[in-house]
Amino acid sequence: MKKLSLLLLLVGALSLGAFAQTKTTKTENIVLITFDGLRWQELFKGADSLMVDDTGLIDRAGSLLADYWHPDPIKRREMLFPFFWNTIAKQGQLYGNRAYSNKVDNSNNMWFSYPGYNEVLSGFADDARINSNSKINNPNVTFLEYLNQTPAYKGKVMAFGSWDVFPYIINKERSGIPVNAGFDLATGDNLTDVEKTINRLQQEIRGPWGGVRLDPFTHHYALEAIKKHKPKVLYIAYGETDDWAHGGKYDQYIWSAKQTDQYIKEIWETLQADPQYKDKTTLIISVDHGRGITKNSWKSHGADVPQAGQIWLMAMGPDTPATGEMKIEGQWSSAMVARTVFQLLGMPYPDAKAAPAVKEMIK
Repeated sequence: MKKLSLLLLLVGALSLGAFAQTKTTKTENIVLITFDGLRWQELFKGADSLMVDDTGLIDRAGSLLADYWHPDPIKRREMLFPFFWNTIAKQGQLYGNRAYSNKVDNSNNMWFSYPGYNEVLSGFADDARINSNSKINNPNVTFLEYLNQTPAYKGKVMAFGSWDVFPYIINKERSGIPVNAGFDLATGDNLTDVEKTINRLQQEIRGPWGGVRLDPFTHHYALEAIKKHKPKVLYIAYGETDDWAHGGKYDQYIWSAKQTDQYIKEIWETLQADPQYKDKTTLIISVDHGRGITKNSWKSHGADVPQAGQIWLMAMGPDTPATGEMKIEGQWSSAMVARTVFQLLGMPYPDAKAAPAVKEMIK
């Protein structure tokens, strides 16, 4: 307990006192990526043995068992998330393996999507006002909006999401940030051939959910935006994992999780191949909420589902020490992301309500 108290004290002191200093970080660009409802259990232990025998992961022709199952959880997690464990674990940091009492939790008490995303983006929980998934404009200012108000980042902030509520979470109307989400198409007079193709396919291929498009569309719109617009701050919100989980499709859930791992690899390799981004970009990855842990409760989340507030966090970039899987005892939250972004950019966070930064993530 003394270690935890000292750690939080140091984090608080750093976040309150360091912002008047001249920028000494190397980070010039930020890419934030979120999964929707991906559990820490899969991230740190791979496919869950409780789900294997009744979700299609059984040893029969055409099953996914060979691709995702191994009795060793270290092997399993590498099979499921090869980029995370072969690259980020070597070059960055991963938080949230509760086997080491390395805990990341929601600060909000809702444990579902809008409150979770608000917390990540604004830096604090707001249970009094953000307590549903309704399409209401976020009264809180996100770090995206704050940056878009600065001369250095004005017009260089973009967001892409699979869920059609993101324009409200980011408050597109007030912030002026371009948000392509749900079933939005790429627009403008100078669409690339790739954008035209994605537009056509999105209109022809409808996913199984009314308000959430399939992640390939979100991914490729974002990837093309990196090449075309070169934003300095980019937010990508993948959504499939949560919706497959709600449907009880564990095989689709883990397939989508692995696909997203590969999407993030493609994003990172694209950034590292571009002089604007190479060795000047920090990648932060997190999640809006967790899920239950039993054969029934894993499909759900919310305040009535134990463990649904347990989440995870990872980062990689020029100012992030390569300490890999964090095994130190302590408590972190997704509310720390917003202030951490500003500290990485060497800027003061303008809202005093935001949570402290993640001290270990920054040199």
